[in-house]
Amino acid sequence: MKILIIEDDLTTREFVARGLREHGFVVDEAEDGHQGLMMATSCEYQLIILDRMLPQLDGLKVLGALRATENHTPVMILSAMDSVEDRVVGLTSGSDDYLTKPFALAELVARANILVKRNQFVAATVSSEYSYDDLRLDIKSHRVWRGSRLINLQQKEFLLLQSLMEHVESVVSRMSLFESVWSYHFDPKTNVIDVHIANLRKKLEQEGEPSLIHTVRGAGYVLRRV
Repeated sequence: MKILIIEDDLTTREFVARGLREHGFVVDEAEDGHQGLMMATSCEYQLIILDRMLPQLDGLKVLGALRATENHTPVMILSAMDSVEDRVVGLTSGSDDYLTKPFALAELVARANILVKRNQFVAATVSSEYSYDDLRLDIKSHRVWRGSRLINLQQKEFLLLQSLMEHVESVVSRMSLFESVWSYHFDPKTNVIDVHIANLRKKLEQEGEPSLIHTVRGAGYVLRRV
């Protein structure tokens, strides 16, 4: 299991790298955003740990560049920017987790293991395909169609839709979606799910197409044709 750490603070980078190596991970290190992006796109990693404030290229730009090239390697943002708004921005930008500084190494290792194992599970189910009404989702190709129309989804939008399609016509709670897609403890003040669901609806429902994702007030969301 290979992890890339992109962190400009030498003390933090060496602390995290040493802790991960002690738990059996192979670790590469980058000290700025440009170097980190080059390494992330030239080698296969099971997880990228990414600082937000980096020289050369900041963390969110690194993340955006990765996702723009369909690189879906799990990313954990590591940052001293700890407000709810900062976490929402990090998560809605395509990261899989957001851990604020200062942090406990044991928690970082636990989260890293969760992200790596979840990614391995998805990879093990690459032949899976879901369909409902005129909607089709293929995990192997990471593509979604509505009828003959191919829909371009970000990774989190794809995982949210997959979770809903796994429970067609059943209400899925916000907490369940948050934990399954982000592997992150639920924060009732965070609107990250609502933002992603709104974007997902816009992409799935062009003019004249019936709505498929519905909000059940106080309960969650459901995929069904009404």
